[in-house]
Amino acid sequence: MKSFKNHFSLVIALVSILFSLQIFTIVERAIDAYRENLAKNYALVVVAQKRVDTDKLLNSSELIASINDISPDSVIAKLNSGISKQNIALLKATLLKFYKVKLNYYPSPNELEKLTELLLHSQSIKRVEAFSKTYNTTYRLLLLFKTVISVFAFTVIIVTILLIFKELRIWQFKHNERMSIMGLFGAPAWLRSAVLFRLAIVDAIIASIFSFVIFFYLTSLSWIEEQFSSIGISIVLFDKIYDFLIMLGVSIAVSMLLATFIVLGHKEEV
Repeated sequence: MKSFKNHFSLVIALVSILFSLQIFTIVERAIDAYRENLAKNYALVVVAQKRVDTDKLLNSSELIASINDISPDSVIAKLNSGISKQNIALLKATLLKFYKVKLNYYPSPNELEKLTELLLHSQSIKRVEAFSKTYNTTYRLLLLFKTVISVFAFTVIIVTILLIFKELRIWQFKHNERMSIMGLFGAPAWLRSAVLFRLAIVDAIIASIFSFVIFFYLTSLSWIEEQFSSIGISIVLFDKIYDFLIMLGVSIAVSMLLATFIVLGHKEEV
């Protein structure tokens, strides 16, 4: 029963770390997908007095994906109430030119400001509408959400690591007498602590498998995908191979590292 409690405590602690890491990964993927979605739907509107060289503007910044004319035909059609073709042609010639500028990715406010200044350097361009107020609000909300999740995950990981270290330390104290006897017979430190390392590795594997089962089940729930679909994004919540290998590697690394610290500390006390 005591052995089960020791394993259970370490497994739950490791699962907490893996759960926090995977949640952070999901949030990171969701934000990246949302930024790509915004980049597809977001565009600047450039107003010019005369036709501009779109190829030149396209090559002026790596941020610009495409530049397309905004046809005034729909506006003129609404105003067309018996206007002659000659006057319509004259109206088209005297109207300002409008362009839609699509971006390669969702930029930061500083990048957007620099791009706006770059476009305004052209003599023919008189105005650039970047919809910065709405844009900055959305971008800052994304950064705030990511920061909150990062702080939460970091706090959970630090507290959990301290708990794991304490649990392994308690286990060492329980077996201190056996380890001391092995030391008297000349057993090296790694051999005296072999059971500790075995406990750490076994619990790391169990925690990884347990976390795999949890996230495999969560990704099978349709309502979770519906929540992401409702905001127009689609992401991989859990990659069964890549994410599991990351979980396994992290859990084993944390367990072995803490066990090594404990063994080195015990060696200094002897």
